[in-house]
Amino acid sequence: MAEFSAKDVAALRKKTGASMMACKKAMTECGGDSDKAEVLLRQQDAKIAAKKSDRATEQGYIGHYVHGGRIGVLVEVACETDFVAKNDKFQEFLHDISMHICALNPLSISTEDLAPGIVNREREVYLGQVQDKPENIREKIVEGKLQKFYAENCLMSQAFVKDNDKTIQQVLAEVIGTLGENIVIKRFVRLELGAE
Repeated sequence: MAEFSAKDVAALRKKTGASMMACKKAMTECGGDSDKAEVLLRQQDAKIAAKKSDRATEQGYIGHYVHGGRIGVLVEVACETDFVAKNDKFQEFLHDISMHICALNPLSISTEDLAPGIVNREREVYLGQVQDKPENIREKIVEGKLQKFYAENCLMSQAFVKDNDKTIQQVLAEVIGTLGENIVIKRFVRLELGAE
């Protein structure tokens, strides 16, 4: 039997947002190692999110965040039922996403949403930067730079502003795992005073 206390389970619950039973089960499966249990719970959340991803999301909320009267964000997050849309965990997620967009100014929700012109422009810049490198590794370097660009500029790939160890995709998967419904960030707009 794995050695861990109720405090260990409570700490894991606070860190992941998973239920007490799920945390206890993960701690047991991982021999009391809370880091391994956290990874296991994240993997389970990702599987749950993948299973629910094709379910219709016709309810939800428009979240907002205004920072100092100079930057404002509106974000549409959809879910399956109005019951979940009114849930505190959903509302907290909505606020956190609004705040994150305000702080990190993503260009798009995902890599697929980026305008092709932006991707082509970045690729050209990176190709220009690697002309002095051996030809056989240029494309790999460019791909690596593009992946970094996506991680910095696409919302789902960005490190969460409140926890840099998680991406927005992982945070969303945790919320889906906790609430048991498909949840989708549909669109957002960010306004900054004086910016075009």
